[in-house]
Amino acid sequence: MSDMGDNKGEKNVETQTGDAPLTEGTTSRRADEQEGSAAPEKEQEAASGAKPAAAAEKAEDAGRKDGGKHPSTMTMRIVSGAIYAIGTVACLFLGTWPTAILIAVMAFLCCSEFLKMSRRSGRMPNDVIALAFAVIFPFAPLSNISDSEFFVIFALLVVCALWYVSTPRANMGDVALTVFGPIYTSLAFSSIVIIRDAFPGWRGALLTFAVMGSIWLSDSCAYFVGSKFGKHKLAPRISPNKSVEGFWGGMVGSVAVWVVVFALGIYNINLPYAIVCGVLVDAAAVAGDLFESRIKRGVGVKDSGNLMPGHGGMLDRSDSLLFGGMTAFLLLRLGGIL
Repeated sequence: MSDMGDNKGEKNVETQTGDAPLTEGTTSRRADEQEGSAAPEKEQEAASGAKPAAAAEKAEDAGRKDGGKHPSTMTMRIVSGAIYAIGTVACLFLGTWPTAILIAVMAFLCCSEFLKMSRRSGRMPNDVIALAFAVIFPFAPLSNISDSEFFVIFALLVVCALWYVSTPRANMGDVALTVFGPIYTSLAFSSIVIIRDAFPGWRGALLTFAVMGSIWLSDSCAYFVGSKFGKHKLAPRISPNKSVEGFWGGMVGSVAVWVVVFALGIYNINLPYAIVCGVLVDAAAVAGDLFESRIKRGVGVKDSGNLMPGHGGMLDRSDSLLFGGMTAFLLLRLGGIL
């Protein structure tokens, strides 16, 4: 009887409100209507480029559900990384010009990926100018002109100024990215060529390999230590997968390589300065990694490209090397090693 009374009460309420009983079909239709009404809002949000950081975070989480631990993912990462490392080391020991050619190619690819991400933010940098100077910078240290990099920087500024004056549609943001692109992806990369050119023969190749190897080992140690022991996020809003534990693990790897450089006794470097180099180079490399991650998150992409399976684009693979290599060059110059 109480059930019947409840049913009558429900019918009365339905009659007063004018609503039909919520059958399964009605519920699904209402859900479709709500989804349809929300669709224009989502389209407006996508068209305006809203919440790119959230999109990047979803893409990053979806692409890393296995944390890179899946056998196929790990295999691709190792194989592509090995090809990259072997090709680089071969060019280092072949000589200065092969090294410069390799760095020019890598800088071109890095700059191209940077320009593509810039366009996703609504900017229109001049690809021809930026890519041309990205190729020129690595060869500047091999010229007979002292401080030739400054001449190239000035030429870049003049060319961009002329382009800006002659192009009404260009704005200051476009010019800034056209200048910044090759400086970030190529001028910083040219530090590798300078280090390689400082010593003839295998001594220059070995020192350059040590600089790059300290950054590579730091990346690997940070990855494996962070995967195994990482609990505290290093920069959760920029790179959620990086941990404080991984950072310290990477620093140990970097310092270890620089201690080996000291132990070889080939270069004029003492143990305390070698440790300082290992610490600062690693810190700069991490800063370069986070900087590129911030760029990607700002435009809503997970990787800068897909050139290297398991790593992403060339800029993804080289971001640490850009800041780390330039820091190593400055420290070696300040310490009187170069």
